[in-house]
Amino acid sequence: MAEKCKDPAEKKGRLTTVLALSTLISAFGSSFQYGYNVAVINSPAPVMQQFYNTTYMERYKTEMGQNLLTLLWSLSVSMYPLGGFFGSLMVAPLVNHLGRKGTLLFNNIFSIVPAVMMGASEVAKSYEIIIVARFIVGICAGLSSNVVPMYLGELSPKNLRGALGIVPQLFITVGILSAQVLGIRNILGNSAGWPLMLGLTGIPALIELLLLPFFPESPRYMLIQKGDEKKAKKALQRLRGWDDVDAEMTEMRLEDQSERAEGRLTVFSLLAQRSLRWQLISVVFMNMGQQLSGVNAIYYYADSIYSSAGVNENDVQFVTVGTGAVNVVMTVAAVFIVEKSGRRLLLLVGFGICCAACVLLTIALSLQESVSWMPYVSIMCVIIYVIGHAIGPSPIPNVVTTEMFRQSARSAAFMVSGSVHWLSNFTVGLVFPFMERGLGPYSFIVFAVICLLTLVYVWVVVPETKKKTFLEVSQMFGKRNKVEIKLGDSDLPLKDSKEIPEDPEKVTAF
Repeated sequence: MAEKCKDPAEKKGRLTTVLALSTLISAFGSSFQYGYNVAVINSPAPVMQQFYNTTYMERYKTEMGQNLLTLLWSLSVSMYPLGGFFGSLMVAPLVNHLGRKGTLLFNNIFSIVPAVMMGASEVAKSYEIIIVARFIVGICAGLSSNVVPMYLGELSPKNLRGALGIVPQLFITVGILSAQVLGIRNILGNSAGWPLMLGLTGIPALIELLLLPFFPESPRYMLIQKGDEKKAKKALQRLRGWDDVDAEMTEMRLEDQSERAEGRLTVFSLLAQRSLRWQLISVVFMNMGQQLSGVNAIYYYADSIYSSAGVNENDVQFVTVGTGAVNVVMTVAAVFIVEKSGRRLLLLVGFGICCAACVLLTIALSLQESVSWMPYVSIMCVIIYVIGHAIGPSPIPNVVTTEMFRQSARSAAFMVSGSVHWLSNFTVGLVFPFMERGLGPYSFIVFAVICLLTLVYVWVVVPETKKKTFLEVSQMFGKRNKVEIKLGDSDLPLKDSKEIPEDPEKVTAF
């Protein structure tokens, strides 16, 4: 039951039960699966490849050639990011027609169906089922990686938007860690357990399908896109835990009025909008920097680095789990510090740490054959890199994407950012093996340069967005875009972002 709130300070920082549960259920049901399916086939790879070979032999009475096995396994891995790309292309039409919550519920189809397929693949004696299922579950990841941050960003009050916006990334890291733990050979990473391990991805989807319908749809979607003020106000009252939500409703109406002339933007009209030019460029830069910074290559290299440092082959899996645990801990830390430190600082520090770690890792890998203690430096570089990526480049881009765009453009913006994210992910997976073969440890110099370029871009272009309304962020970019945003019939001069009042009722769009 919503109640009156007399204390304005309390009103700003309150995390209600409804808001907390909406966050946890959507993040566990959707984001967790993204992380889980990134890592789920890494540990059981040898036994799964043996299944491919055995199945082929039973069909054709001859052993599968190494080239064909490599091709089929590459397809099993790469179908996931490819599905993620196609899932990203579906974001805008689905969230505009089904809503944010509705899209998350619909998206569970793309998790439950492939979970059953992968779980039954051994009984069906078909590796083709695994490849197709990986593509379908990739669609699920492509949708969830964009829709969950959008949903939570629109549910959250502005003073909690950064912290709650990192929760999806936290659950991605928890998903990765869970897959690493279950992939230990004594648990499910063996010839008997891998089908169950692949099929477990359907459980979070079932939980979300059962529980999420009891929680609110995005109030911004209900008011601005559906025009249903009554439902929007009711949802906002449930989320905030009190009846007096007039200030936020006024801010949403102001945003609605300021963008009515634009209408709902498609991707093509978004690309043509001068008022959104630098926001869009920033989103592309951050997502490319996030994926091309070498995070997947670091994980690819980790096992060989640990082995070269003298870690027993059977113990490498436990060290890998330890690295995953570090990733989770640092993402948890980012949840608690993002509202104090701000988004921009975490991006700068994160990319700076990753850049330095890549340079040091290149030196350490080059010298570890000749210097006995250098492999231990390599291990430290991997851990330092994971820490740097976890506090900034991994969680912050989606938070900032939510804040940089207003309601009419947000779905199309996430469609663009998601496409860039998954294409970059796919590119690294495709290109890195060839880079590693040709450049060896010097591959990480390329990643260091990308981290440095992204850092410079963030330093020069990306403003701090913490505790700003969406209209205030638009005003901050307005000067760089050299445009005015009209509110109704008014055409007021551009104001400096520092002059914007805190009270949403007093915010003047420019």
